[in-house]
Amino acid sequence: MKLITKSAKLANVLYDIRGPIMDAAKQMEEEGQKLIKLNLGNLAVFGFDAPEEVQQDMIRNLPASAGYSDSKGIFAARKAVMHETQRQGIKGVTLDDIYLGNGASELISMATNALLDNGDELLLPSPDYPLWTASTSLAGGTPVHYLCDENNGWMPNLDDIRAKITPRTKGIVVINPNNPTGVLYSDELLRGIVGIAREHGLVILADEVYDKVLYDGVKHTAIASLSTDVLTLTFNSLSKSYRSCGYRAGWLVVSGPKKHARDYIEGLNMLANMKLCSNVPGQWAIQTALGGYQSINDLTGEGGRLRRQRDLAYELITAIPGVSCVKPSAALYMFPRLDPKVYPITDDRQFFLELLKETKVMLVQGTGFNWAAPDHFRIVFLPHEEDLREAIGRIAKFLGSRRKSMQPASVPVAEPILK
Repeated sequence: MKLITKSAKLANVLYDIRGPIMDAAKQMEEEGQKLIKLNLGNLAVFGFDAPEEVQQDMIRNLPASAGYSDSKGIFAARKAVMHETQRQGIKGVTLDDIYLGNGASELISMATNALLDNGDELLLPSPDYPLWTASTSLAGGTPVHYLCDENNGWMPNLDDIRAKITPRTKGIVVINPNNPTGVLYSDELLRGIVGIAREHGLVILADEVYDKVLYDGVKHTAIASLSTDVLTLTFNSLSKSYRSCGYRAGWLVVSGPKKHARDYIEGLNMLANMKLCSNVPGQWAIQTALGGYQSINDLTGEGGRLRRQRDLAYELITAIPGVSCVKPSAALYMFPRLDPKVYPITDDRQFFLELLKETKVMLVQGTGFNWAAPDHFRIVFLPHEEDLREAIGRIAKFLGSRRKSMQPASVPVAEPILK
């Protein structure tokens, strides 16, 4: 029989967050093994519930949710998003500039498909959230990664961004707060990116899904609020700030000089019409979530569960010899570095597959986030404190065994003290 093969468009697509390591984990679970998962930002499985008023609003509106909505979304939800942009200081946004989708993921795919021709380039951070690189490739574009500098708190390197702009460059993706590093970008840095986009006529695509998951009193600035003359697409959702990943309720906001982008906006409208509409029950959650009590602040503030777990995970992971990390000020992740002199890893996917099999702890290797060197990994600090202690204790033991096997026997290796 003739072989049926996957599309050539998938040749450059990578999404290792749900890749081979997860496949191995599923097999282990089917065999009855219990795993501790530090790989996915899926809040519900760790006991983080969506706000009760959001759940109730969806339930009450379920009888009115069986039909299609407007392709851009229901009026109440889009109006709530419009009011949110006003709160953020983004100027000139109307209801027509707002698109609701099945999470931000669907809208990222829609926006890149509408923007990119074959061979067009999109500037993406390294490390990145790999959906952006995958969506760029699927749209026929070429992902070009600019450096985020760990020695400068993971801030994007503006000189590297400038150096990678070519005549085929169409836009710059900014993930702020950042996944996977957990870093919040400074206003100065954001203004620098806006200036580059202005100079070269580029679109800014701003992934701001974690804009309310903030620690230590830091404040998030929407990059779209810093200009009115640079076309900016802002992506957000209820998934993280409102612990509603499964509701698939996200939005895209277009701001800036829309007259100059009429043709592109026509493309967005065309693709929005083709998907008919997004999940209607999830749309009903948006107005209540954005306008209601912001319970995320209870979780991220002093004494809050997320704040405590972030502090604990950071303390434990950095106590391991040869492991360093920029402390996250936002989001749900940190991106530790394994000193290559201590851990001379050549294949980080294989390394963390071995870690999974030996420790029953799931992590995602750094190259899964389009970080070139095999010397980082992402850790999610969503499990309860006792589970974090157990998981990181197992990681420390695994790394200790690897240090001993990689170093001369005459060199003593200190073991970490885990509280």
